[in-house]
Amino acid sequence: MCERTRASILQNYDAEVAALIAKKTGVTAMEGLRQFLSSKTHEMLANDDMKLWYFSPLAIFDMWENEIATGNPGNSLYLRGDEIG
Repeated sequence: MCERTRASILQNYDAEVAALIAKKTGVTAMEGLRQFLSSKTHEMLANDDMKLWYFSPLAIFDMWENEIATGNPGNSLYLRGDEIG
């Protein structure tokens, strides 16, 4: 059984990523939060074993955008580890 990321950490990410979703997609902050909470990206963030809280909220938002576009948050540059340049 995996450990769950502390609620205080999740609350910060939930608020910041939901605001980014709302701004980017034109939905309300509450709808942005609903979308984020029901995503694979949030599930991964909540899994403390993955330590995604090392990433910034913008990186987590990028993972969420990749999940929406491709169905897989792992397609994010932050998780793929591709070289930039």
